[in-house]
Amino acid sequence: MAARTPSIRALSRYLFRPQTSVHHHCQHRLHNRRYASAAAGARLNGTVEYDSTPILNHTSRSALANPELPEDVRKGQTKRINLYTAVNEALRHALQTDERVLVFGEDIQFGGVFRCTMNLATDFGTERVFNTPLSEQGLVGFAIGAAAEGMRPVAEIQFADYVFPAFDQIVNEAAKYRYRSGATGVHCGGMVIRMPTGVVGHGALYHSQSPEALFTHVPGLRVIIPRSPTQAKGLLLSAIRSNDPVIFMEPKVLYRAAVEQVPIDAYELPLDKAEVLKSGKDVTIVSYGTPLYTCSAAIAAAEKDFKCSVELIDLRTIYPWDRETVLNSVKKTGRAIVVHESMMNAGVGAEVAATIQEQAFLRLEAPVKRVTGWATHTGLIYEQFIIPDVTRVYDAIKKTLDY
Repeated sequence: MAARTPSIRALSRYLFRPQTSVHHHCQHRLHNRRYASAAAGARLNGTVEYDSTPILNHTSRSALANPELPEDVRKGQTKRINLYTAVNEALRHALQTDERVLVFGEDIQFGGVFRCTMNLATDFGTERVFNTPLSEQGLVGFAIGAAAEGMRPVAEIQFADYVFPAFDQIVNEAAKYRYRSGATGVHCGGMVIRMPTGVVGHGALYHSQSPEALFTHVPGLRVIIPRSPTQAKGLLLSAIRSNDPVIFMEPKVLYRAAVEQVPIDAYELPLDKAEVLKSGKDVTIVSYGTPLYTCSAAIAAAEKDFKCSVELIDLRTIYPWDRETVLNSVKKTGRAIVVHESMMNAGVGAEVAATIQEQAFLRLEAPVKRVTGWATHTGLIYEQFIIPDVTRVYDAIKKTLDY
C-alpha cells in the first residue's frame, strides 16, 4: 500500500512545532551570532504607516492647499486614489487633450504589470495605445522617431531593470538629438520613458534596481521620481508637455501603498523645483521617492528623542536638480544628510554632497552624511537589509547633531 502524503496541516505542525532541544554546536552558534535581531520593544523599524504619514494628503483641504496648484484646481474637488491610478489619470488626460500623445510598451494594452495603463487601449484604440515587441531598444528607438516627427510618445519599460538594452538609444540618440541638430530646431522633446523602479520587498536581482544615477550623468535628459499620487499625476503631465526627453521613474512599492486625496482636475507641477516637505532649523535631509517615508518616520523619532528640528526636502527632479532650494536650507541648518535607495558609489547623494561642500562649506557644522543602499546586488531575502531603514537615518541624524 502506498504511503499517504502528509497533509498541509501535518506539515505545518512539523515545521512550526516548538523545538525542545538544540545540539550543543548549534547552541554555540546561536549564542555567538553577529547579526542583529529585533529587540523587545523595538520601535524604529516597523512598517511605514501610510494611513497617517504626513508625506501624504489625507484630507481634501491639505491636498488643495498646495500653492503649486493652479487657482482653479485649488477651488475644485479631490478623490482618494493610489499612485498607479494617478499615473493612469495623467495618461488618460494627455490622450484626451492632445492627439499627438501615444502610449505604448510591452503588454500595456491590458494594463501592464502594475495596471497603470488599464482601459486606455479600450477607450482610445490600439492605434494610440498599443503593445510593442519585447525589445526595449526597439520601443525606445520608435519613441525617439515618433517624437522627432512631432508626436508626444510615452514609452513604458516594464521594470527599470530592463532599461539597459535601450541605454544606447537613450544616451546616444535621445539625449543628443537637439545638440546635433544645430539651428534646425529638430529634437525629440515630448518623449517620456516611464519605468517602475526600486525595491518592493521581493524583487531580487532583476526587479529591484534603482538605476537613476546612470541617467543623471547625461546632459539633455530630465530624470524625475515622484513620491506620491498627487506628485505622480502633476509631474507626469508636465513631463509629457516638456520639450525635453524625460526619464520618469515610478517607485513600484508606492503604486498601491501610497494613497491620498488627489485633485480631480488636471494640473501640472514644476519639473525644476525641489519641495520643502517639512521646515526645520538643525538638520537638512534631502531625499526623493520611497525613502522620504523612511526619513519622515526617522525624523519624528529623532525630534522626540533629541529635541531637534529637522528639515525634509524632496528633490522630485533629480536631474537637473534644484541646487538653490537645497543650498538655502543647508546654509540655514548647517548640517545635511542625503538619503536614497540606490547604492552610494557615484550616486545622486555624491553629487548633492559635493555641491553642498563646494557652495556651503563655511556654513557647515558637520560633514555631509549619506545614507544609501549598500554597493551590492539585491539578494532576494536580504532586500530589507540593503536599503536605508528608519534606524540608519535616525543614527545619521544623531551622529550629525553630535559631531
